[in-house]
Amino acid sequence: MRMLRLTLSSLAGILLDFALPPRCIACGAIVADAGSLCADCWGQARFLTGAGCGQCGRPLPDNALVADQTYYCAPCLASPPAFDSVRAVMAYGDIARAVALQLKYGRQIAHARTISRLMARLVPISSSDKPAMLIPVPLHRWRLWRRGFNQSALVADHLARLSGLRHDRMALRRIRQTPSLGHLNRQQRHKAVTGAFRVAGDVQGRNIILIDDVFTTGSTAQACALALKKAGANRVDVICWARVCEDTGN
Repeated sequence: MRMLRLTLSSLAGILLDFALPPRCIACGAIVADAGSLCADCWGQARFLTGAGCGQCGRPLPDNALVADQTYYCAPCLASPPAFDSVRAVMAYGDIARAVALQLKYGRQIAHARTISRLMARLVPISSSDKPAMLIPVPLHRWRLWRRGFNQSALVADHLARLSGLRHDRMALRRIRQTPSLGHLNRQQRHKAVTGAFRVAGDVQGRNIILIDDVFTTGSTAQACALALKKAGANRVDVICWARVCEDTGN
């Protein structure tokens, strides 16, 4: 009987793949495995695997760096941000944008699993006595109610299972509704999110891994990190799906 159930399950899977074949999460082309990028999109994506600023993660020219040394970009040296590091899977471009928008507005919530799988290698190893805790950048309750989900929290859910780290989606709250930041410049973004977050969980002495989808100017990460540090967090490392890089034209 068990063999019959397995055979029927396998047959159902084959029929489903025939009727609804797996699609590239960026362009929709047919791919071999669900939740993956096609060869063309993979080739177009700019994965951030090289050296970058030790604090904000801004890519730095490889020919100006020496192995095993940490370098910081001029803006971080002039005005160090509250967060301790930023790491992203890829530079924000056509591929990263397509995946992020399909998750966020296209309700393709299965993309969160793929994003978390690619982000898993970025999770920093904590040397603290208290293990690091994953906290997603929160949405205001009204935006969460309208959208139905927080894309960063979905990614953090999967990432917690992959890493074994504790995940607290309620530890940080957005207490003030902020406008959409997409059309705002750096100064406007900073003003919009200043004081918008409040810590509601125990972060005293902890290393926090802040989860976000896209890092643009760093205003949201900065506001979150300030709130977390004020509440006693030891350090705040940001990991995200993509970050805007000045040399990509975004």
